Amino acid sequence: MALDAVFRDQWGRVLATLVGVLGDIELAEEAVAEAFAVAAERWPHDGEPANPTGWLVTTARHRAVDQLRRRQVLAAKTKLLARDIETGPQPPEPLMDDTVSIPDERLELVFTCCHPALALEAQVALTLRTLGGLSTDEIALAFLVPFETMSKRLTRAKHKIRDAGIPFTVPPDHQLPDRLAAVLSVVYLIFNQGWGGGRVDLAAEAIHLGRPLADLMPDEPEVLALLALMLLHDARKTARLRDGELVPLDDQDRSLWNTRQIDEGRALLRRAMTQRRTGPYLLQAAIADLHLYQPRDWRQIAALYERLARRTRSAIVEMNRAIAVAEIDGPEAGLTVLDRLDLDHYRYFHSTRAELLRRAGRDGEAHRAYRRALDLAQTEPEQRFLAERLAETARYDRTEHDTTGP
Repeated sequence: MALDAVFRDQWGRVLATLVGVLGDIELAEEAVAEAFAVAAERWPHDGEPANPTGWLVTTARHRAVDQLRRRQVLAAKTKLLARDIETGPQPPEPLMDDTVSIPDERLELVFTCCHPALALEAQVALTLRTLGGLSTDEIALAFLVPFETMSKRLTRAKHKIRDAGIPFTVPPDHQLPDRLAAVLSVVYLIFNQGWGGGRVDLAAEAIHLGRPLADLMPDEPEVLALLALMLLHDARKTARLRDGELVPLDDQDRSLWNTRQIDEGRALLRRAMTQRRTGPYLLQAAIADLHLYQPRDWRQIAALYERLARRTRSAIVEMNRAIAVAEIDGPEAGLTVLDRLDLDHYRYFHSTRAELLRRAGRDGEAHRAYRRALDLAQTEPEQRFLAERLAETARYDRTEHDTTGP
């Protein structure tokens, strides 16, 4: 396995192991980064060790001991780490038997990063840094903030975990449902942030985070359903843009869809359904699956959105239900649902409303709704798509300077 693949797959696991021993994310990060740097130097010449994860953990532990000794602090932790290390000169390369098992403590690290004592923005950034292995530069770029801002955000979060003694543990059973919901919310937020594309593929990062969660919590239907939901959406990624232009679902080239991801997502959805516990991510995954069939079963989609709306009380879910209602009963019926919602700040509300207004023949209102959506659009493909719609309805625009008369 190439070193970059090892980094991708094992960064979070190696870091979690070190955090579990040290209780200090910053120190663990430094030690793990040094271990990967040593691997990058030695493995191309000496060959990859039989147990690369164990090699990295052992190397990182040695580096942590060296750092603690140099700093002459945390003597108790130094003894704890060093007690199983032989005295005297250390071998130039730590060796581990291939049968040695390294505990997988990523789940503990996820719950630590998503602790409710941290602000949501800090939870998201810290999860990407520690579990995803993204650099501070990459995270700052993805969220369109300066490097210094993101660096300070990450540092404050790590210090708060250390100074407040936030436990490195999976919550007890009575706290798990609420805490797990927060973890899944962070992962899905990362996915949605990346759905519009960009230089940092956050959608892929969210899926990368979802896979170990599903491996570590195979009996939690909402964990399985969230991964299924992300895979089903992401499977259309290649077809969603054509020459930089946004392509609506009905116009997408289905031959470009990733059928392997669709099959994997559907298999996860079936596993989630066997648990006989229905949560919001399971409902959303079921809806996403129905959207992949042609013709679509709009009545079933509307029914699932209605169940989801009752559970979440989300205006955005109601907005999506309005689209299904419009497909069943016509655009005016969908507009009746939309006009009850307070979503003026939400760009997709205005683009949805504009489309239904256009279909209803209310082109002047549609033009103004497209203009509002364009004002709120955040990505270039969205902006180009809405600009085209705006141009199509331009002749129907009625500005405040218009007058009426005989």
